[in-house]
Amino acid sequence: MRILVDTNILLRAVQRQKAGQAAIKAIKTLHRQGHTLCLAPQNIVEFWNVCTRPIDVNGLGLSVAGTERYVRRLRRMFTVVPDSLQSFESWLELVAKQEVIGASVHDARLAGLMKVNDIEGILTFNVSDFARYEGISAIDPNKVE
Repeated sequence: MRILVDTNILLRAVQRQKAGQAAIKAIKTLHRQGHTLCLAPQNIVEFWNVCTRPIDVNGLGLSVAGTERYVRRLRRMFTVVPDSLQSFESWLELVAKQEVIGASVHDARLAGLMKVNDIEGILTFNVSDFARYEGISAIDPNKVE
């Protein structure tokens, strides 16, 4: 199965706290099970945003050079799927049909991209955020065995 790795998984893995350990374990387990783990360009953009944002405004306060090293590593570890006009159209259809508002439009953007790229699952700490999207299985890293 193709599985998108949500940004919150990437960020927790970098922080290496308890949640980070669950994220790393889930990634390793899913990889060993033969799943193709994917990233969307949006995941990388969001990752960069949080990594380089100052700590006092809920970021990690990493340098640009340090963040770039992480991004290069992520691109080697995961399949980066293309974004396209087709995924935008899929997103637009989803937000209109599901009446998505506010910050939830970002999750809908991932859902639209997943549908276009035949990605069935998303590894995320925010399982409930993806419950509304038919054909997408949200996977809690704490439940990966």
